[in-house]
Amino acid sequence: MEAAEAALAQRKYVTAIDVLTGVRWLHARHVDTWRQGRVAALEELAAVDGAKMADAVAALRRWALAKGLTPSETAYVSGGRDRGELRFVAGGDDSAFRVHWISPDMSEARRRQLAERQSKAPDLVVVEAQQSWECAGCGDTGPHLIMENAGPHCLTCADMDHLAFLPSGDAALSRRAKKESGLAAVVVRFNPRRKRYERRGILVEEAALALAEERCLADEEVRLRRRERDRERRAGEDVEFQAGMAMEITRMFPGCPPERAEEIARHAGQRGSGRVGRTAAARVFDANAITLAVVASVRHLDTDYDRLLMSGVPRAEARDRIRTAIDRVLDRWRTAAGAPAHDRPHGETA
Repeated sequence: MEAAEAALAQRKYVTAIDVLTGVRWLHARHVDTWRQGRVAALEELAAVDGAKMADAVAALRRWALAKGLTPSETAYVSGGRDRGELRFVAGGDDSAFRVHWISPDMSEARRRQLAERQSKAPDLVVVEAQQSWECAGCGDTGPHLIMENAGPHCLTCADMDHLAFLPSGDAALSRRAKKESGLAAVVVRFNPRRKRYERRGILVEEAALALAEERCLADEEVRLRRRERDRERRAGEDVEFQAGMAMEITRMFPGCPPERAEEIARHAGQRGSGRVGRTAAARVFDANAITLAVVASVRHLDTDYDRLLMSGVPRAEARDRIRTAIDRVLDRWRTAAGAPAHDRPHGETA
């Protein structure tokens, strides 16, 4: 239940999705596809069947009750045009998957905010097509599609072709345009390199976009000053987090040179990098996440891994070849504390 522990420490509540992605039966891209309404049930995308998913959720329930967490059932609604209820498994009752387990330490105000956010329907999601597709309504195609009644529809059939596209980049303009627009949708595109859907912009009514542009021009200087203050605050938070991560690395691996620990923390904890140091587990200094960050550094700097990849060796084979070299470095770095090699966290070593 390490994923559940990490989610609870960071957010003060845990979901079935946290556990299923934490054990890597699902990836974030699978959850995105499901939330878009592009599959009948989340089970279709999982690495295991619905029975095993149910077993994991049952284990989550036992763990949560033992910790005194409070159950709260949550609606899961599709980001498709029909706003249909999302299914976790193909058959049977999946209500256990919809329970969020909330810490008794969460304040009443925070509970109300959480309940309001969870009861709110998700944004409509429009996908920027990368492969050929056919509208289930008219048989035509186009650059964008939205799911409706379990089938892809063009924006004309979905009555959304009157909306204007606003690319990402100006958060204030996007926020205001979306607020003023009676109908709006988030546009996403799948990034095959990062294996996830990424936001490309929003679709909003043209009148709403024009009004938002006027308001942004009127207070541009104020927003610039606020952004600068926010940038300085975030920079300070990153320095504090990376320093804490470096201390945790030297605690777990006392033989690791301090400057190397600092380098690992800076690299893994870089904002916006998507690296292991930015995960929920790493933010609470989870031992497994810290070990993965150290392993990644050793793999690239202390072995022939990169050279093997450049010479055409498949990634899985290259990792097998360097596994012993990584273990030698990790064991040497652990030895200074007298910690037995077999006491290491169960994270991947190569």
